[in-house]
Amino acid sequence: MKTPEHQAWNPTSWQTRPAQQQPIYRDAAALADVVAKLSRLPPIVVSWEVERLSDELAAAQRGERFLLQGGDCAESFEDCESDKIAKRLKILLQMSLVLTHGLKKPIIRVGRMAGQYAKPRSADTETRDGVTLPSYRGDIVNNAEFTPEAREPDPQLLLRGYERAALTLNFIRALIDGGFADLHHPEYWDLGFVGHSPFKVEYERIVASVADGLEFFETISSKEVHTALRADFYASHEALVLHYEQAQTRFIARNNRWYNLSTHMPWIGMRTAQLDGAHVEYCRGIANPVGVKVGTAMDAAWLQRLVTTLNPQNTPGKLTLIHRFGAKDIESSLPKAIQAVRATGHSVLWICDPMHGNTESSQSGLKTRRFENILRELDLATRIHQDLGSHLGGVHVELTGEDVTECTGGARKLADLDLQRAYKSTVDPRLNYEQSLELALLIAERNRAPRRGR
Repeated sequence: MKTPEHQAWNPTSWQTRPAQQQPIYRDAAALADVVAKLSRLPPIVVSWEVERLSDELAAAQRGERFLLQGGDCAESFEDCESDKIAKRLKILLQMSLVLTHGLKKPIIRVGRMAGQYAKPRSADTETRDGVTLPSYRGDIVNNAEFTPEAREPDPQLLLRGYERAALTLNFIRALIDGGFADLHHPEYWDLGFVGHSPFKVEYERIVASVADGLEFFETISSKEVHTALRADFYASHEALVLHYEQAQTRFIARNNRWYNLSTHMPWIGMRTAQLDGAHVEYCRGIANPVGVKVGTAMDAAWLQRLVTTLNPQNTPGKLTLIHRFGAKDIESSLPKAIQAVRATGHSVLWICDPMHGNTESSQSGLKTRRFENILRELDLATRIHQDLGSHLGGVHVELTGEDVTECTGGARKLADLDLQRAYKSTVDPRLNYEQSLELALLIAERNRAPRRGR
């Protein structure tokens, strides 16, 4: 029997609210047909995986785990290839190994993968040489080519997005279940070019230390560390195109709750976090853990209402606040946000997105992010949480396992002139494999857990 809350909410109730950042489909009948087809297809994830992630996020709230959430700014259908998927998984596994070794706690691995096909845009249209067309909103909505046909939102792309997401997550699961993530063999994760990295020696030292620790335990106990054979991996994406989210939302009778089964952990972006908006209305009714991006435009009253609306029962692990203030604003903005949430009496998981608040234009006009600003925001976030008796429980980064040049700085000191060499992103700049590994090493070093007995 559905509770009064369930009766007041259903997967389509968002349609009664103002909906920002939604594509305009000219053929309503075609859209309805696609949504109906999607609603009959098997779910991409299952409810018990969602519940397990919620439990792990609750542990992160208590300081017992650390969340690593990372992946592409926006996936593309063309990148649904085994090699590219494996590389993204590899860098996340490498980062999690480094963080586990340094922080001395389990890492929750959540990929911006298997569904991150849509992106919010600052303008509905784009003009080039006097021609104005709809903005490119990601492969699940329209195509990047600047033609009227390509930029027309096509509901059939929702089906293609579902298919690509299912293929991606299926391949990741097969890799993990086949032993790809076995801590006994982290050499499987070698990206090839790590051998040329300035961090080769440090990374290999950590790998050897983990391997020695496992061997020592198994030798004295005569038991294999089975939990080290498999690494849980979860998917996340911004719940932006609500017809897609609606179609994969199912009521699970045994739990008496609705679940978004297109992903484990959807999040709400800054542009769609209006209290009376469709995205908040949709996300308040699902049982999944939900993330919300928090920026400088969000005042205390707004943030407090979001917290109480999205998690009215103050359920542990339910709500993650992903703050993204930028290095220049975090010292003035984060303390206010922490104090505002504390005043509600609710507990949340705080994680830092050091990417979005630090985006700037390079001399060539390409968007970039400076590694030093990304690291500075993380350092400041850690200190501010500690000073206020709070806890930073994770990091949210845009990254790739490829050798791109999109963010400047890092150990190789990439400059603006280097961006042209391998700038591949169609939306936002990402950390490359080497910068990602460097970031993990620096986070682990700055937050290294003391050894027992000290």
